[in-house]
Amino acid sequence: MPKKKYNAFYAQSGGVTAVINATACGVIETARKSLNINKVYAGKNGIIGALREELIDTSKESKKDIAALKHTPSGAFGSCRHKLRSIEENKEEYERLIEVFKAHDIRYFFYNGGGDSQDTAHKVSQLSETMGFPITCIGIPKTVDNDLPITDNCPGFGSVAKYVAVSIREAAFDVKSMAETSTKVFVMEVMGRHAGWIAAAGGLACEKEGDAPHIILFPEIAFNKEKFLKKVERTVKKYGYCAIVVSEGTAYKDGTFLADAGTVDAFGHKQLGGVAPVVAGMIKDELGYKYHWAVSDYLQRAARHIASATDVEQAYAMGQAAVEFADAGKNAVMPTIVRKNTKSYRWTVGEAKLADVANVEKMMPRKYISRDGFGITEECRQYLQPLIEGEAYPPYKNGLPQYVELKNELVKKKLKTKFEI
Repeated sequence: MPKKKYNAFYAQSGGVTAVINATACGVIETARKSLNINKVYAGKNGIIGALREELIDTSKESKKDIAALKHTPSGAFGSCRHKLRSIEENKEEYERLIEVFKAHDIRYFFYNGGGDSQDTAHKVSQLSETMGFPITCIGIPKTVDNDLPITDNCPGFGSVAKYVAVSIREAAFDVKSMAETSTKVFVMEVMGRHAGWIAAAGGLACEKEGDAPHIILFPEIAFNKEKFLKKVERTVKKYGYCAIVVSEGTAYKDGTFLADAGTVDAFGHKQLGGVAPVVAGMIKDELGYKYHWAVSDYLQRAARHIASATDVEQAYAMGQAAVEFADAGKNAVMPTIVRKNTKSYRWTVGEAKLADVANVEKMMPRKYISRDGFGITEECRQYLQPLIEGEAYPPYKNGLPQYVELKNELVKKKLKTKFEI
């Protein structure tokens, strides 16, 4: 008698990336070949899709459309910023997840996200055992911030890094050409609340003396206004202009963010109100230079048209590995990217326990930041460079990239009770 197959649940969590759908593609295509998995249900708008019993039947999607996810940005099934608190604080939500999984014969849970998501997957794996309904829980790494521990880097980061390096290089050419009679300072704000990996990537554009960016502001380095302004002034006098990359999480020595908006998000993190205009205004007030500033915001993480080929490959591989881990009987683990110690860049798939990944942030090591705190070191460049290499352009039509929009047909609900979030 053939072994019974069970369904799997896949959810995208938190801020989306240019390549998270490549991971979804890896999960679904690999699951369709699995001897253990029947159907893959995706959560409509992430984990809240499970809580509301809004499950998308990915088996209704064609092979061609699933393959097209590999070059489509954002979250094809919808994502959310809903943090499941501890089991002690909110056991009801965890019990609801198990209830929905039972109703739909789901025994595999693939959660694609950052540190908070890995924490949730770990908690579900623990609770399912105590409730007598074992669920194989595999976390899948994703975060543009590149701040998950153990894995060498995170899918989503390489493409953002490429976008930032390209953008500051191109903007600097513009500023330099106009600096004699117009703008002398350009400030580009990038994401990174506590970790400066994205800001550091801007440093890849600086290949020789005088290249932009001339200044990078990291969350890991306490902001010193006097020191910063002197650096700006020296740079303008020497090169005629100054291009700056600033992380949204840049803060003073006491931990106060330069752009603290005074509110918090769904995860309890402080909302940051835009540091680029704060820095630009500071320069104008103190030095009198004409400036322009830009906030990369969603553009940096949605830019699939300029994605890193390395990033796309790794994102897909993490989804594929997650299903292979589940098929091998592994549980409460996350596939990782392991950099090989070779002259040319090579990597392989490793694994980490969810308990070791959950809620741990990997900051920029001090050795990756220049002595003056305003740039990156050669060691940092060697780490970052391979992650942005290679192009993986989407197909174009009428001058525009072509992306897939799935049907996202919902499975018929089986539970009588609704769940309010």
